[in-house]
Amino acid sequence: MAWIKTIPFAEADKQLREAIRKQRALFPPEYAAPTSENEESIITTHTLIPGALFHAFSTFGVLMSPDLPLSRKDHEMIATVVSIKNDCHY
Repeated sequence: MAWIKTIPFAEADKQLREAIRKQRALFPPEYAAPTSENEESIITTHTLIPGALFHAFSTFGVLMSPDLPLSRKDHEMIATVVSIKNDCHY
């Protein structure tokens, strides 16, 4: 696996912290709690470019909106099938 330099939230500057906060605000509430003590995620791989982090992951947050006609279960099913088709391990 490749090593990618990341910036932990505790060390983030104002621009990065704001990008992370705004992006997190768009995610479904169940994504708010970390899944482990380790802060690393696909999102942290974008911490060197706060604008890209915000735009890329805000898109996901908007696509998961409960206001859309698909249910959360439908969203998860689609994401699972796409991940399998892409041979994605996560």
